[in-house]
Amino acid sequence: MLGMKWAAFRRAKPYAEGGFPAPVSSEGARILLWDLEQVEAYRDGRPQPSIPTGDHEQDLLDRRESAVLLGVKPRSVDSYKTDAGLAEHVVVVGGAEHWPRAVLLGYSAGRGVMSSPSGRPKGSGDTVPRDLLPGRIAELLDAEPAVTTARLVEVLGISVPTAQRHLVQERAARIVALMRTESDLDAEAAAQRLGYPAAVRRGAVKAAQELVEAP
Repeated sequence: MLGMKWAAFRRAKPYAEGGFPAPVSSEGARILLWDLEQVEAYRDGRPQPSIPTGDHEQDLLDRRESAVLLGVKPRSVDSYKTDAGLAEHVVVVGGAEHWPRAVLLGYSAGRGVMSSPSGRPKGSGDTVPRDLLPGRIAELLDAEPAVTTARLVEVLGISVPTAQRHLVQERAARIVALMRTESDLDAEAAAQRLGYPAAVRRGAVKAAQELVEAP
């Protein structure tokens, strides 16, 4: 758009200059995105059009924005996005995953609301449906990184083997996500950073290493 090669763009960082359009990606996002019409106007020396305000059903929200809308932490979205309700509607923009606002609201309504980490989810009955388990476990890990298998069994009404399997998988996924964000961390260091107790760290680290090495 600016007539520069990628390497030159990265060195010059024109987006850091005064007058360059502000990114439309969320604050703190690793991948910065800009509005096409605003960049064209900047390049041509024309007044930049304003970004529409207000919430619209087709707004595309990135990982951080989705977390805010759903009332969870960004790493919980990493678990939710594998559910069919979100996976079928993902839109990748510049390498960053986004979901339509309407889809996120529908997903939120469909998965129900956690009553609190100290009790069963409202409307869950004796057990939580299998497709909702990753999200429920993610919420419990958000509240307590050292949450135990016994706690999952108590709150979610699932069997011990199921709780163990899902808890290891979720911890491993978070370790890998942190390693990709901070490339200087190995799996063990990432597990410590996430607050996983030594008693469960070994299994989570092993599972994370298998995820990294998987083709």
